[in-house]
Amino acid sequence: MAQVLDHPKAAGPVSDPVTPAQRVARRKALLNWIAVHALGVAAALFFVLPFVFLVLTSLMSDQQALTRDLWPHPFEWANYKRVFDTPGFLTWWRNTLLYAGAGTVLTVVSSLPVAYALAKFRFRGRHLSLMLVISMMMLPPQVVVIPMYLFWAKQLDLSGTLWPLIIPMAFGDAFSIFLLRQFLLTIPDEYLDAAKVDGCGELRALLRVVVPMARPGIAAVALFQFFYAWNDYFGPQIYASENPGAWTLSYGLESFKGAHHTDWNLTMAATVLVMAPVIVVFFFAQKAFVEGVTLTGVKG
Repeated sequence: MAQVLDHPKAAGPVSDPVTPAQRVARRKALLNWIAVHALGVAAALFFVLPFVFLVLTSLMSDQQALTRDLWPHPFEWANYKRVFDTPGFLTWWRNTLLYAGAGTVLTVVSSLPVAYALAKFRFRGRHLSLMLVISMMMLPPQVVVIPMYLFWAKQLDLSGTLWPLIIPMAFGDAFSIFLLRQFLLTIPDEYLDAAKVDGCGELRALLRVVVPMARPGIAAVALFQFFYAWNDYFGPQIYASENPGAWTLSYGLESFKGAHHTDWNLTMAATVLVMAPVIVVFFFAQKAFVEGVTLTGVKG
């Protein structure tokens, strides 16, 4: 007897679990993703391409730098040696390190106690003091250039040096005080109360409790101040322009520009050397910098 095989019934049409509305939503999400990343790539190219052009021009010969060529042939690595051999370049480097390093340390050391007092102490005139700090932030530095120059150059005879730029940092900086104060507000008062119960005074509590917990904020302030001093052109122009031995890198770059001819390859090579330390410092400290800037806005 022939065996009768049961054939499965033909499967009916399977309904698509994705509705038309969901398809439209997915398509919109994909288009948004593409648009956002395309804008991100365009913005990155907008900022990176000038730096690439800067580096490529720094590796060109004197004649090629004046042409429309975009790629050096051959690569003139000797341009960087020529920059280092420029009279005074190493002195400008030393002056910039002194200005940026000493200024950063003095600003942090002098601004932190003031910020700690404004954030954690309760005293009469506290809000007025904070308003004075904020008002100093809104005061353009150009407003006080003439009286400050008369004081430092005429009264103290410090013209032709960087001391008029370094010494004031020992008395705090309004922006640094405000930024540190905002960060210290995020530290719970219970930690300070516990430290005082254990016998810590205000200074010891600041050094043993506040400073370790405020490292991201301190790092952010230090980086802001370091970058400002490293790139400062206006200050050295006012106080040190008459003495090439006191120039900084940012001001010394102007000496590569001649009255009738400019070696653009050497100018670009010097610019790369000036920018390189800032890029390296930010690359290694960007995590602390971003964390410090982010947390300063948690509390008002």
